[in-house]
Amino acid sequence: MTATEPADAAERRSAEPVVCYDVENLPPVELDRYERARQSLAKVDEVLVPPRQARTFHVAAGQFFRINSVEGSQVGDLNLFNEHDLNERFFSGKTRQLHASHLTRGDRMWSNLPHLRPMATITHDTLEWYGWDDDGGGVHDVIGTRCDPYTQQTLNGADYHHCCHSNLTRALADETGQEMADIEHHVHDVLNVFMCTGFTRDTQQYFMKASPVRPGDYIEFVAEIDLLGALSACPGGDCSASHSDDEAACYPLLVEVFDCTDDSMSGWTPSAANEYDRSHGR
Repeated sequence: MTATEPADAAERRSAEPVVCYDVENLPPVELDRYERARQSLAKVDEVLVPPRQARTFHVAAGQFFRINSVEGSQVGDLNLFNEHDLNERFFSGKTRQLHASHLTRGDRMWSNLPHLRPMATITHDTLEWYGWDDDGGGVHDVIGTRCDPYTQQTLNGADYHHCCHSNLTRALADETGQEMADIEHHVHDVLNVFMCTGFTRDTQQYFMKASPVRPGDYIEFVAEIDLLGALSACPGGDCSASHSDDEAACYPLLVEVFDCTDDSMSGWTPSAANEYDRSHGR
């Protein structure tokens, strides 16, 4: 039975929204320093991620890395880990609360509790111009979880093994030498790189639409700690139509890792773990 609307419903709905966290108190982002450093970057490594597959890569603290569109419009699902401790990993929910539903230059990717520190900061984004479209869509979201075979089985009664969750699981198992059953729980909610998403205005359902990314576009980060990254080239391709199947046209993604070759990063230090004493009132 539908609930009865109270007499003061309009008054309740008219409450002023309040942003939950005062981001002015976050540690400052040194964008001027990073922009100077960007002028002297030298590539030291690259990893090509094949369509409908995932690959891992390593980035030392203070290095920069880029995710590039190289052949066609393609979205990617990004996981980040502390290279020395897989239990510290990207926390999409807190990142969303501290920044926004979609990330761009100057935003950070934060790690999970109890660490809660910046793992990577976005230093350049060739799709920064996109902003918000008329449907409420934006690029690089931290609201979608990742496509996974369990949801596919639930909705369609079929096993599909190239969902991003499975891709990332295989890549992490290959990187660590562990069995997939032992490593799968480390795969976590992602930064949906290049993906254009939002919520429908009528039913507030999560939607995707054709990504605006084109070959030559990239998103760039500086590593705030030593990172192990895992990137899946999503089976949805540009996510304009189908998802979790082999129907969409898919393309590789290129990860590049760079060193700064001048003194722009001199005196820079990696981010420190959160200082909360973990007593929890006891």
